[in-house]
Amino acid sequence: MEKVDWHKNHIDDSTLITDSYKTTQNVRRYFKSKYGDNFKFNRDFMLWMKSATGLTMGDAWQEWVKRKNSK
Repeated sequence: MEKVDWHKNHIDDSTLITDSYKTTQNVRRYFKSKYGDNFKFNRDFMLWMKSATGLTMGDAWQEWVKRKNSK
């Protein structure tokens, strides 16, 4: 699996979540571009992201929406 620099690389829906995943401002910008300024990380979602190796950021976005809508 190709290493991603989570601080610098362009992130889009097809970006693979790697075992080097980090919650960075760049990742936050990606999610805010999808949902707007109301996007917030929470502990459960951050843990999910750490275990999502091999999925895409588009998959992560869908998971976040699913969690947001279930509240």
